[in-house]
Amino acid sequence: MSSLNEQMPVSTTMLPHYESPLPTLYEPQPQPPKPRLMFKMPRVVPDQKAKFESDELFRRLARETEVRYTGYRDRPLEERRQRFQAGVREGHTEMAFMTNGTNMNLQFSTTGFSNNLKEVDFDKEPGKVHLRSPFIMNGVCVRWRGYVDLERLDGVGCLEFDEENAAEEDRTLREEIEKYKARLREFEEKQQRAFRVPTTSHAHPHAHTHAHAEQANIQVR
Repeated sequence: MSSLNEQMPVSTTMLPHYESPLPTLYEPQPQPPKPRLMFKMPRVVPDQKAKFESDELFRRLARETEVRYTGYRDRPLEERRQRFQAGVREGHTEMAFMTNGTNMNLQFSTTGFSNNLKEVDFDKEPGKVHLRSPFIMNGVCVRWRGYVDLERLDGVGCLEFDEENAAEEDRTLREEIEKYKARLREFEEKQQRAFRVPTTSHAHPHAHTHAHAEQANIQVR
């Protein structure tokens, strides 16, 4: 016969956890996850022209100043001349503003433009090539404009505010913002519907009274 002090074995078998669809009163309610929506980083600032006119760097580069080809500095001058022209005809070159040392890798389109809109023009002035290169710098659409002497590989250049491309980038920026706002509203509405607490139906007020009456009848019998 087993002693009273002897401990009875305790079963460690766990019952399966019952997942109730209803929220409990003692556990914190689940919070909807924070929205994780992809938003493209804007390429430009909201007011490009104002920044171009007020930023000190843009103000310095907007003045026509001496520029120089900076590619292949360790090569002989004749080879550099050939490489410069070959690169420009392919659609790229490296130029630096000599007043402040700002170096830029310029890209050009060599086809599909009229004479007035050429980005590379060897015919405008003998012994020189005139260049125009649009790009985005510090969130502002600008255009490098100038010319380079084909013998000395230096010239004059400046930065201009690119009105046309700035307007196009502004439209793209506004469209992306509106799309993001619409996706965010849709996401929030889905979250509100998903985490809405279901309302439970209440029993009829006479049901409880009727049950007591039935029980009383049984006891009397």
